[in-house]
Amino acid sequence: MKEIMNYHATSSNNGLDWFDDSISSFLAADADADAAGGGYAWWAASPVTHQDDIGSVVAQTLSPPASAAPAATSPLAQSASPTIASSPSSSSKKRKSPAHGGGGGKKGGGGGKGGSSSEREMRWAEQLLNPCAAAADAGNMSRVQHLFYVLAELQSFTGDANHRLAAHGLRALSRRLPAIRLPLSFPSPPSFSAAEPRLFRASLIRFHELSPWFALPNALTNAAISAAATSRPIHVVDIGVSHGVQWPTLLESLTRQPGGRAPPSVRITVVGDGAASPAPFAAAPAGYYFSPHLLRYAKSIGLDLAIARAGDIDAVRGLATGGEEALVVCLQFRLGHAGADERREILRKVRGLGPELVVLSELDFSAAAGGGGGGGVAGEFAARLEMLWRFLESTSAAFKGKDAEERRLMEAEAGTSLADATAADVAVAGDGRDGWRERMAAAGFEEAAFGAEAVESAKSLLRKYDSGWEMSTPPPATASGGGGGAVALRWKGQPVSFCSLWRPAP
Repeated sequence: MKEIMNYHATSSNNGLDWFDDSISSFLAADADADAAGGGYAWWAASPVTHQDDIGSVVAQTLSPPASAAPAATSPLAQSASPTIASSPSSSSKKRKSPAHGGGGGKKGGGGGKGGSSSEREMRWAEQLLNPCAAAADAGNMSRVQHLFYVLAELQSFTGDANHRLAAHGLRALSRRLPAIRLPLSFPSPPSFSAAEPRLFRASLIRFHELSPWFALPNALTNAAISAAATSRPIHVVDIGVSHGVQWPTLLESLTRQPGGRAPPSVRITVVGDGAASPAPFAAAPAGYYFSPHLLRYAKSIGLDLAIARAGDIDAVRGLATGGEEALVVCLQFRLGHAGADERREILRKVRGLGPELVVLSELDFSAAAGGGGGGGVAGEFAARLEMLWRFLESTSAAFKGKDAEERRLMEAEAGTSLADATAADVAVAGDGRDGWRERMAAAGFEEAAFGAEAVESAKSLLRKYDSGWEMSTPPPATASGGGGGAVALRWKGQPVSFCSLWRPAP
């Protein structure tokens, strides 16, 4: 079903008044950088004492287990396993404090590099979750049951990054292994796609203000579109996860184009769930409508804007107007959870639209793939667990260690990525920048370089966030065709995502 709106449409009165109280946050020069004192109040006693205690628990738990015959097929991939009798140890006690603080601290508290051995020793949740996935992959269900008990005692959706990672990891594994019974009732995290619309909107805006996870790729995308603007109308096909948060900045910049380059009109076509397999952050709750508010904002700045909705990429063809408009396709964080065949088909369809520009942003699993988990399903789980750690640790820094409803909602949605780690047809081994470069080239695209102004704007934006964030840029493009390419976002020196620019190959 297609839904076409323009700024002459009557505004909705159902709430979500973005631009009445929030538009200044989109265009403000500075993000929220309020100082917050304190460190990690994870435990009632000293952090060193309790870290040693958890280290002891992990060491005891990971002592060499009894060998088990490998399973012919991974129970994780089959989503089935033999029932294991569960009887909690009589000496088992909760090892976590009843009071949990968050991670964070002052700006720059992240510091350091994510790959150091000392930091990895502190990341005890991965030391329990990865062996648990490996044991399930090998069919060693008694060891899985034992690790489930330990993880259940330590997990918490409101503790520090380790506790939260344990909670999300245990939830993912328990859903794939329903026959393994947990020793206690397991709370469910908040649902992103079923959230109350006002909370959903507030969470998106606040996360955009406090973390560059999506904000930096969005800024690069907007800068690339603005740089390519001419006096022709622009048609943006949004296959992404911004839910409208990305576009006010773009619309404002288009009205300031020098030399008569401001487009006479702009169309945004938002492609729905039918574009690709479900991906984290892609679905919005019922009752969340950003179109009326975005249209109202466009009218206030004198821009002719229309917004359309298409169920899938095929439906976009009926909305395209050929060479009359400059067609730009934004593929942002929607293809990483699709299988190989589906990715090829989506890119083929995008190429068939005849876009003048394509922006591709995805998570970068260059360093995470296969790390700590070997191959197979367990390796996929380890790679996605590593990426989730970066998300949780960086959100702790972004929210200054404070437990907020918005943070819990965003983290719960990020945690759903672990479900794909146990799907046999979704692999991250080729999900680094090089893998995506090969896919785009095979689909008939050639990579282009971001302009110097776009890169400098992104660097300026990144300075508003925690100093644990950094970006790497490719060498400048040369007349011979060398240089240029994706801009990478990193957390503590480890890759998080990349944003790349593409044009149809001649």
